[in-house]
Amino acid sequence: MNALMTQVRRLTLFETLLLAGLLLLAAFLALPIVFIVNHAFKPYNEMFQFPPTFLVREPTLSNFYDLFLRSSASIVPFSRYLFNSLIVSAATLAAVIVSSSMAAYVLSKYRFSLKKAVMAMIMLSLMFAPETVAIPRYLIISWLNINNTYFGHVLPFIASPVAVFLMKQFVDQIPNELVEAAKVEGASEVRIFLRIVMPLAMPALATIAIITFQSVWSDGQSSTLFMQDETMKTLPYYIMTLTSGVNAVAGQGMAAAAGLLMFLPNLVIFLFAQKRIMETMVHSGVK
Repeated sequence: MNALMTQVRRLTLFETLLLAGLLLLAAFLALPIVFIVNHAFKPYNEMFQFPPTFLVREPTLSNFYDLFLRSSASIVPFSRYLFNSLIVSAATLAAVIVSSSMAAYVLSKYRFSLKKAVMAMIMLSLMFAPETVAIPRYLIISWLNINNTYFGHVLPFIASPVAVFLMKQFVDQIPNELVEAAKVEGASEVRIFLRIVMPLAMPALATIAIITFQSVWSDGQSSTLFMQDETMKTLPYYIMTLTSGVNAVAGQGMAAAAGLLMFLPNLVIFLFAQKRIMETMVHSGVK
């Protein structure tokens, strides 16, 4: 405690003002999180109160009760949408990590004639918004006849140019001498990839996992475009239906509770892996 007080007394006036400013900025940026948490526990009379309140006055669990218990009596219960989201997120996460890491290793440590062309295509694909490729994705999935399947959810996310780019930039930092030394010792390409490249690239893998999970966990486009069977749709689609049509008012409480459940996994994963993200940004040269 004494050491801490001594360290605080050593701060200059400028450092003290800077620290206070950063604390105020952090508190301001945390306001949306506070609102999401409070809004999920608001009763109906507070949700539609005017002027609206930021903090909940009489917290209640009725929104969660309606979400979990009342929706279970419907044709497709809430648990089915949640289960689909978990399955799709886990499968997509594994597929993206495997495909992007293997592609990055080849692009970083191998020489072939079309290497520059492949990298140019990857960089070009970063410019396209998801909405611009919605129709081609629909045509491909329909042609493959994988509508109403989990693979139909996963396939659009497997080719991730952001993941390949971040992973390649990180693998570039691994010395080529280390890979060559392993080859001299008789290690196979698979062993080099699994025992040397993958452990050293853990910060990049953690960043890719977070980016991919956030994209898949909050994606409702696949359920809207590719899934006609209600039992194959995911949680984001279900949340959209809670506040549409005749449910515009009655579904606000359940939507608030579901929104909190959608937000919490992203927050927890980011808090645990934020150090890895910073390491990836430094090694990748992303400013």
